Amino acid sequence: MMDWTDRHCRYFHRLLSPNARLYTEMVTSPALIHGDRERLLGFDSTEHPVALQLGGSDPHELAEAARIGEQFGYDEINLNVGCPSDRVQSGRFGACLMREPALVADCFAAMRDAVSIPVTIKCRLGVDAQDEYADLQRFIERVRDGGCTVFIVHARKAWLKGLSPKENRDVPPLNYERVYQLKRDFPELTIIINGGIDRVAEVQTHLQHTDGVMLGRTAYHEPYRLAELEHVLYGTPLPSRVAIISRMQPYIEAHLAAGGKVQHISRHLLGLFQGLPGARAWRRHLSENAHRADAGFSVFEEALSASLNQVRMRAA
Repeated sequence: MMDWTDRHCRYFHRLLSPNARLYTEMVTSPALIHGDRERLLGFDSTEHPVALQLGGSDPHELAEAARIGEQFGYDEINLNVGCPSDRVQSGRFGACLMREPALVADCFAAMRDAVSIPVTIKCRLGVDAQDEYADLQRFIERVRDGGCTVFIVHARKAWLKGLSPKENRDVPPLNYERVYQLKRDFPELTIIINGGIDRVAEVQTHLQHTDGVMLGRTAYHEPYRLAELEHVLYGTPLPSRVAIISRMQPYIEAHLAAGGKVQHISRHLLGLFQGLPGARAWRRHLSENAHRADAGFSVFEEALSASLNQVRMRAA
């Protein structure tokens, strides 16, 4: 979710789902230690519970980055050893670390010892030639022995040789049963499943076999799915999409008053009406007008009007 789940996206998602645990986009430990920490880590208090996701392979750097994250008020530190992007391969972090479970265990231990908040691991089923359940089992055992009790498992392996990062999100086949098997073999661990999960019924099925479900692309491209899940799982009232836009107004106007731009936020709301009549008009108006120098909250009102007009035209 690099370049996707920034603070504006998370604020929007929190309005849709009061109970979900939100995760940042992955931040590398060197960037956090040497970069603009407020830009990388700043978040709104309404985002809690929110986890900081880190990338790296140096235990000392990761420990320092975890300390910084705790100081900023994050509720969890997550080490990503499942991301298959080109950038993580060249930097010896992300999915390639699944080949080095001892190093992952050392990184985890250093982070755990540096903070008082939970530290978790996000991984895949394997990488490249690692294609047996025994490989995944050994990885989990080694990192568990380093102290980790929570694993978020993307139910695909990563092909770092031959597939692009985009292809790695779709081409390797999903194997949910392998994640279920992990939970059966390690009942003492918290196992959270991720990967290709789109519908409320699918989430309910996975919760019969695992301790939790993480949504990635679906939460971004079809964000209202979060509200539907919230309603089914927690019994909270289902807010209308129009009400969500209205509740975003103070946040958007505060962002603009601080010198921000509408397009920083609007890109995260493009999928709000996904699957409904008028969705195309909503997306088009935001895409074509949010970048204007004079763009304000009125852009969202205009997009909503364009969407409703499209619906009326279809009904005429």
